[in-house]
Amino acid sequence: MRKILITFLLATSCASVSFTASAAELVRKADESQSFFERYTNAAQDVILQGLKLVGVRYRFGGNDEDSGLDCSGFVRLVFKDSLGAQLPRTAAEMSQVGERIDTSQLKPGDLVFFNTMRRTFSHVGIYLGDSHFLHAPRTGAEVRVESMEDSYWIKRYNGARRIIEGN
Repeated sequence: MRKILITFLLATSCASVSFTASAAELVRKADESQSFFERYTNAAQDVILQGLKLVGVRYRFGGNDEDSGLDCSGFVRLVFKDSLGAQLPRTAAEMSQVGERIDTSQLKPGDLVFFNTMRRTFSHVGIYLGDSHFLHAPRTGAEVRVESMEDSYWIKRYNGARRIIEGN
């Protein structure tokens, strides 16, 4: 798991660094772009790390625990409970009413992102990681995973975002 996390952090933190850049330019870019963990609050870090620990857990409709499986809202509830002690509502639709509504341009890691995957708004929820990626429990037959919000499937179904973590 640690190797996956480090690979993800390197990919998201260093994606814009060119291989042809001079050493001085690399140092300057490294100074300008703080590490993934330095950019965000401790609460957001805790949420993301807790969520990443669950990558690979199988999806189960109505699932609330990692042993028997998790659905999207069960995943988000478990992550927020285990990382912050927060009690979120059971469904994605109910979660869409909690916290502060935020514009897509203001997304920060730890925010909740919502999608219409069942022909109704706010039927799916995930946790935003940064760099247009989110963590979620997608569907029956799949596992908790990271995906790009820039995938055409998710772009067409995006419903909005909410911020639960204050100061994020």
